[in-house]
Amino acid sequence: MPKELSPEVSELIKLLENKTKLVAMIAPSFPVVFNYSEIIGMLKRLGFKYVVEVARGAEETNKQLLALMKLHPDRKYITNPCPTIVRLIRNKYQYLLRYLTPIDSPMIATAKIVAKEYPKYKKVFIGPCIAKKLEAKEDYPELDILVLTYKELQDVFKYKNISPEKTDKSEHFDLIAQETRLYPVSGGLSQSSKIIKKFTDPEYDVISGTELSKKALDEFIGNYDLKILDILNCDGGCINGPGIVSSDSLDRRRQKVISYWKRR
Repeated sequence: MPKELSPEVSELIKLLENKTKLVAMIAPSFPVVFNYSEIIGMLKRLGFKYVVEVARGAEETNKQLLALMKLHPDRKYITNPCPTIVRLIRNKYQYLLRYLTPIDSPMIATAKIVAKEYPKYKKVFIGPCIAKKLEAKEDYPELDILVLTYKELQDVFKYKNISPEKTDKSEHFDLIAQETRLYPVSGGLSQSSKIIKKFTDPEYDVISGTELSKKALDEFIGNYDLKILDILNCDGGCINGPGIVSSDSLDRRRQKVISYWKRR
Protein backbone atom coordinates (compact mmCIF):
# COMPACT_ATOMS: atom_id res chain seq x y z
CA MET A 1 0.00 0.00 0.00
CA PRO A 2 1.46 3.44 -0.95
CA LYS A 3 2.95 5.37 1.96
CA GLU A 4 1.26 8.65 0.95
CA LEU A 5 -2.20 7.35 1.85
CA SER A 6 -3.64 8.70 5.09
CA PRO A 7 -4.26 6.36 8.06
CA GLU A 8 -8.02 6.64 7.47
CA VAL A 9 -7.67 5.74 3.79
CA SER A 10 -5.49 2.76 4.68
CA GLU A 11 -8.03 1.65 7.29
CA LEU A 12 -10.92 1.84 4.84
CA ILE A 13 -8.98 -0.12 2.23
CA LYS A 14 -8.31 -2.85 4.80
CA LEU A 15 -11.99 -2.93 5.77
CA LEU A 16 -12.95 -3.27 2.11
CA GLU A 17 -10.42 -6.03 1.53
CA ASN A 18 -11.71 -7.87 4.60
CA LYS A 19 -15.27 -7.65 3.24
CA THR A 20 -16.41 -5.75 6.34
CA LYS A 21 -20.07 -4.74 6.33
CA LEU A 22 -20.04 -0.99 5.70
CA VAL A 23 -22.44 1.96 5.69
CA ALA A 24 -21.38 5.24 4.08
CA MET A 25 -22.73 8.41 5.70
CA ILE A 26 -22.16 11.22 3.22
CA ALA A 27 -22.31 14.87 4.29
CA PRO A 28 -24.79 17.21 2.56
CA SER A 29 -21.96 19.21 0.98
CA PHE A 30 -21.24 16.30 -1.39
CA PRO A 31 -22.74 18.04 -4.50
CA VAL A 32 -19.75 20.41 -4.43
CA VAL A 33 -17.49 17.47 -5.34
CA PHE A 34 -19.65 14.60 -6.59
CA ASN A 35 -22.70 14.10 -8.80
CA TYR A 36 -25.89 12.52 -7.56
CA SER A 37 -26.39 9.64 -8.06
CA GLU A 38 -22.96 8.68 -9.40
CA ILE A 39 -21.40 8.93 -5.94
CA ILE A 40 -23.90 6.40 -4.54
CA GLY A 41 -23.19 3.90 -7.29
CA MET A 42 -19.44 4.35 -6.91
CA LEU A 43 -19.61 3.78 -3.17
CA LYS A 44 -21.73 0.66 -3.58
CA ARG A 45 -19.41 -0.73 -6.23
CA LEU A 46 -16.53 0.06 -3.92
CA GLY A 47 -18.04 -2.22 -1.27
CA PHE A 48 -20.58 -0.25 0.79
CA LYS A 49 -23.88 -2.03 1.35
CA TYR A 50 -25.79 1.14 2.29
CA VAL A 51 -25.26 4.83 1.53
CA VAL A 52 -27.17 7.40 3.60
CA GLU A 53 -27.49 11.16 3.67
CA VAL A 54 -26.16 12.89 6.78
CA ALA A 55 -28.92 15.38 6.06
CA ARG A 56 -31.14 12.74 7.68
CA GLY A 57 -29.27 13.18 10.95
CA ALA A 58 -29.50 16.95 10.56
CA GLU A 59 -33.27 16.59 10.84
CA GLU A 60 -32.74 15.12 14.31
CA THR A 61 -30.31 17.93 15.16
CA ASN A 62 -32.99 20.46 14.28
CA LYS A 63 -35.64 18.62 16.31
CA GLN A 64 -33.36 18.51 19.35
CA LEU A 65 -32.48 22.19 18.97
CA LEU A 66 -36.08 23.33 18.71
CA ALA A 67 -37.10 21.15 21.66
CA LEU A 68 -34.28 22.62 23.74
CA MET A 69 -35.26 26.18 22.87
CA LYS A 70 -38.89 25.45 23.66
CA LEU A 71 -37.92 23.97 27.04
CA HIS A 72 -35.67 26.92 27.93
CA PRO A 73 -36.93 29.86 25.85
CA ASP A 74 -35.11 32.52 27.88
CA ARG A 75 -31.60 31.10 27.39
CA LYS A 76 -28.98 32.05 24.81
CA TYR A 77 -27.54 29.37 22.52
CA ILE A 78 -24.52 28.71 20.32
CA THR A 79 -25.05 25.93 17.78
CA ASN A 80 -22.68 22.93 17.93
CA PRO A 81 -22.61 21.16 14.49
CA CYS A 82 -19.15 22.60 13.72
CA PRO A 83 -16.45 20.65 15.63
CA THR A 84 -13.89 23.40 15.05
CA ILE A 85 -16.13 25.94 16.79
CA VAL A 86 -16.79 23.46 19.60
CA ARG A 87 -13.04 23.05 20.15
CA LEU A 88 -12.42 26.78 19.92
CA ILE A 89 -14.95 27.35 22.70
CA ARG A 90 -13.50 24.53 24.81
CA ASN A 91 -9.96 25.88 24.48
CA LYS A 92 -10.32 29.68 24.39
CA TYR A 93 -13.88 30.55 25.40
CA GLN A 94 -14.57 28.20 28.28
CA TYR A 95 -16.98 30.73 29.78
CA LEU A 96 -19.23 30.17 26.74
CA LEU A 97 -19.50 26.41 27.22
CA ARG A 98 -22.78 26.82 29.09
CA TYR A 99 -24.32 28.30 25.93
CA LEU A 100 -23.17 25.54 23.57
CA THR A 101 -26.16 23.42 22.57
CA PRO A 102 -25.89 19.94 24.19
CA ILE A 103 -27.37 18.13 21.20
CA ASP A 104 -26.18 15.70 18.52
CA SER A 105 -24.40 17.08 15.47
CA PRO A 106 -25.74 15.78 12.13
CA MET A 107 -22.88 13.26 11.90
CA ILE A 108 -23.55 11.90 15.38
CA ALA A 109 -27.32 11.85 14.92
CA THR A 110 -26.87 9.97 11.64
CA ALA A 111 -24.50 7.48 13.26
CA LYS A 112 -27.10 6.74 15.94
CA ILE A 113 -29.79 6.22 13.30
CA VAL A 114 -27.49 3.92 11.31
CA ALA A 115 -26.66 1.93 14.45
CA LYS A 116 -30.38 1.16 14.83
CA GLU A 117 -31.19 0.65 11.15
CA TYR A 118 -28.10 -1.35 10.25
CA PRO A 119 -26.69 -2.99 13.40
CA LYS A 120 -23.28 -4.65 13.12
CA TYR A 121 -22.34 -2.43 10.17
CA LYS A 122 -19.23 -0.24 10.36
CA LYS A 123 -20.08 3.46 10.00
CA VAL A 124 -17.94 5.56 7.64
CA PHE A 125 -18.54 9.32 7.54
CA ILE A 126 -17.45 11.12 4.38
CA GLY A 127 -17.36 14.90 4.33
CA PRO A 128 -15.44 18.15 3.93
CA CYS A 129 -14.18 18.52 7.50
CA ILE A 130 -10.91 17.38 9.05
CA ALA A 131 -12.09 18.24 12.57
CA LYS A 132 -14.85 15.63 12.28
CA LYS A 133 -12.08 13.04 12.84
CA LEU A 134 -11.54 14.53 16.32
CA GLU A 135 -15.27 14.68 17.04
CA ALA A 136 -15.60 10.98 16.23
CA LYS A 137 -12.49 9.77 18.07
CA GLU A 138 -12.45 12.08 21.08
CA ASP A 139 -16.12 12.87 21.74
CA TYR A 140 -17.96 9.73 20.58
CA PRO A 141 -15.52 6.80 20.46
CA GLU A 142 -18.34 4.42 21.41
CA LEU A 143 -20.02 5.03 18.04
CA ASP A 144 -16.95 3.68 16.21
CA ILE A 145 -17.09 6.09 13.24
CA LEU A 146 -14.33 6.15 10.64
CA VAL A 147 -14.06 9.64 9.16
CA LEU A 148 -12.72 10.42 5.69
CA THR A 149 -12.69 13.67 3.74
CA TYR A 150 -13.87 13.86 0.15
CA LYS A 151 -10.24 14.11 -0.92
CA GLU A 152 -9.44 10.89 0.94
CA LEU A 153 -12.42 9.14 -0.64
CA GLN A 154 -11.10 10.16 -4.04
CA ASP A 155 -7.78 8.55 -3.06
CA VAL A 156 -9.66 5.33 -2.27
CA PHE A 157 -11.50 5.45 -5.60
CA LYS A 158 -8.18 5.93 -7.38
CA TYR A 159 -6.53 3.08 -5.47
CA LYS A 160 -9.45 0.75 -6.23
CA ASN A 161 -9.89 1.96 -9.83
CA ILE A 162 -13.48 3.06 -9.27
CA SER A 163 -14.87 5.65 -11.69
CA PRO A 164 -18.39 6.69 -12.72
CA GLU A 165 -20.47 4.26 -14.81
CA LYS A 166 -23.83 4.63 -16.55
CA THR A 167 -25.45 2.19 -14.15
CA ASP A 168 -24.71 4.55 -11.24
CA LYS A 169 -27.51 6.86 -12.41
CA SER A 170 -30.15 4.41 -11.19
CA GLU A 171 -28.85 4.39 -7.60
CA HIS A 172 -30.42 6.25 -4.67
CA PHE A 173 -29.75 6.92 -1.00
CA ASP A 174 -30.95 4.33 1.49
CA LEU A 175 -31.85 7.01 4.04
CA ILE A 176 -32.79 10.47 2.82
CA ALA A 177 -33.76 13.98 3.92
CA GLN A 178 -34.70 17.10 2.00
CA GLU A 179 -34.87 20.44 3.82
CA THR A 180 -31.63 19.79 5.69
CA ARG A 181 -29.66 19.37 2.47
CA LEU A 182 -29.07 23.10 2.94
CA TYR A 183 -27.07 22.48 6.13
CA PRO A 184 -23.56 22.93 4.67
CA VAL A 185 -24.33 26.46 3.46
CA SER A 186 -23.87 29.22 6.04
CA GLY A 187 -27.32 29.76 7.54
CA GLY A 188 -28.56 26.35 6.43
CA LEU A 189 -29.37 25.34 10.00
CA SER A 190 -31.38 28.50 10.61
CA GLN A 191 -33.34 28.12 7.40
CA SER A 192 -34.04 24.39 7.56
CA SER A 193 -35.08 24.55 11.23
CA LYS A 194 -37.31 27.58 10.51
CA ILE A 195 -35.48 29.66 13.12
CA ILE A 196 -35.54 32.55 10.65
CA LYS A 197 -39.35 32.51 10.90
CA LYS A 198 -39.53 32.04 14.66
CA PHE A 199 -37.20 34.89 15.65
CA THR A 200 -36.59 38.49 14.70
CA ASP A 201 -33.32 39.57 13.05
CA PRO A 202 -31.74 40.78 16.32
CA GLU A 203 -32.60 37.47 18.01
CA TYR A 204 -30.52 35.22 15.75
CA ASP A 205 -27.28 35.62 13.86
CA VAL A 206 -25.61 33.60 11.11
CA ILE A 207 -21.81 33.67 11.10
CA SER A 208 -19.12 31.87 9.09
CA GLY A 209 -15.37 32.37 8.72
CA THR A 210 -12.59 32.25 11.30
CA GLU A 211 -12.26 35.96 12.04
CA LEU A 212 -15.99 36.69 12.08
CA SER A 213 -16.54 33.66 14.31
CA LYS A 214 -14.03 34.90 16.88
CA LYS A 215 -15.60 38.36 16.82
CA ALA A 216 -19.09 36.89 17.28
CA LEU A 217 -17.93 34.79 20.23
CA ASP A 218 -16.18 37.80 21.80
CA GLU A 219 -19.40 39.80 21.59
CA PHE A 220 -21.86 37.00 22.35
CA ILE A 221 -22.61 37.67 26.00
CA GLY A 222 -22.82 41.43 25.51
CA ASN A 223 -25.30 41.08 22.66
CA TYR A 224 -28.41 41.08 24.84
CA ASP A 225 -30.97 40.69 22.05
CA LEU A 226 -29.25 37.65 20.56
CA LYS A 227 -30.85 34.31 21.44
CA ILE A 228 -29.09 31.93 19.03
CA LEU A 229 -25.82 32.06 17.14
CA ASP A 230 -25.73 29.82 14.05
CA ILE A 231 -21.97 29.55 13.55
CA LEU A 232 -19.55 27.68 11.25
CA ASN A 233 -15.78 28.08 11.16
CA CYS A 234 -15.23 27.85 7.39
CA ASP A 235 -16.02 30.90 5.29
CA GLY A 236 -19.35 30.29 3.59
CA GLY A 237 -19.94 27.13 5.61
CA CYS A 238 -19.00 23.49 5.13
CA ILE A 239 -18.97 23.95 1.35
CA ASN A 240 -15.55 25.50 1.91
CA GLY A 241 -14.10 22.79 4.16
CA PRO A 242 -10.43 21.75 3.91
CA GLY A 243 -11.37 18.24 2.76
CA ILE A 244 -12.76 19.62 -0.50
CA VAL A 245 -10.59 19.90 -3.60
CA SER A 246 -12.42 22.12 -6.09
CA SER A 247 -11.67 25.06 -8.38
CA ASP A 248 -15.26 26.30 -8.06
CA SER A 249 -15.94 29.68 -6.51
CA LEU A 250 -17.75 29.85 -3.20
CA ASP A 251 -20.88 31.04 -4.98
CA ARG A 252 -20.72 28.15 -7.46
CA ARG A 253 -20.34 25.66 -4.60
CA ARG A 254 -23.34 27.20 -2.88
CA GLN A 255 -25.41 26.94 -6.06
CA LYS A 256 -24.56 23.25 -6.45
CA VAL A 257 -25.92 22.50 -2.97
CA ILE A 258 -29.01 24.66 -3.51
CA SER A 259 -29.69 23.01 -6.88
CA TYR A 260 -29.59 19.56 -5.29
CA TRP A 261 -31.89 20.78 -2.49
CA LYS A 262 -34.39 22.14 -5.03
CA ARG A 263 -34.53 18.80 -6.88
CA ARG A 264 -36.69 17.31 -4.08
